[in-house]
Amino acid sequence: MGVVLAALGFGTVSAAQQEAGPAPPSAVQASSTAGPVAGEPTEADVAGGIAEIAAGLPRGTVSVAAFNTVTARTYGYDADDAMDAASLIKLDVVEALVLQHQDSGVPLSDDTVALATTMIENSDNDAASALWDQVGGAPGVADADQRFGLSHTVPDPDGQWGLSTTDAADQLALLANLIRPGPLDGASRSFVLGLMQQVESDQNWGVSAAADPGTTTALKNGWLDVDDDGGLWAVASVGSVTVHGQQVLLAVLTRHNASEAAGIQLVESLARAATC
Repeated sequence: MGVVLAALGFGTVSAAQQEAGPAPPSAVQASSTAGPVAGEPTEADVAGGIAEIAAGLPRGTVSVAAFNTVTARTYGYDADDAMDAASLIKLDVVEALVLQHQDSGVPLSDDTVALATTMIENSDNDAASALWDQVGGAPGVADADQRFGLSHTVPDPDGQWGLSTTDAADQLALLANLIRPGPLDGASRSFVLGLMQQVESDQNWGVSAAADPGTTTALKNGWLDVDDDGGLWAVASVGSVTVHGQQVLLAVLTRHNASEAAGIQLVESLARAATC
């Protein structure tokens, strides 16, 4: 869909909107109720920067979305193109987990907290498999996604959670559920954000490349060499960053990368361009 800009209704939130959760970021239009502020990129800035990076890449290689919580402006580039989720699905799983416990009124056990911690902070696959099963597998994640306002995420029905598919718009919706009232209460939002702020140092790459120096980033990355793509790499990063002193929710998904390192380089270049 190219680069578009829109206000998605994240600014003024009614009681009904709080109950329903954020509007799906896939519903973007070329309009905005908020003008740019000093230091914020214009639509043309973002369009030019991302198009320059994407030039020469196969169609369907990148999916990017960014939402500035101060100005309520959203930028996207092919934000509704499906990508392999890889370890990004772990953010979906932990949000489904806390939502289910919130609904039941049963606190997370110490063992479950430990699994969630190592799944997000260390991107541990065994922990992810255990919690995937605990939330009810693909159907459980899909039920939560409906309440979170996701439109295109497809949890893998065969249980190979890394082969689930998603797009930047849906990842933006997941992030939005962590920063404003909606299906998740304050304690649930704080728990998940706290884990995302403590990822191990060798995974502190991706959207954090766009952040102001010395600021705290909450992020989750994903990387996977995909057999069905000839062993090429899906590499992605999502999170909340501070750019020019403003909070930006940012999702950058890529695929068809020759290596993990090449994918990381592409993700970080796109993150900077989306928040230039």
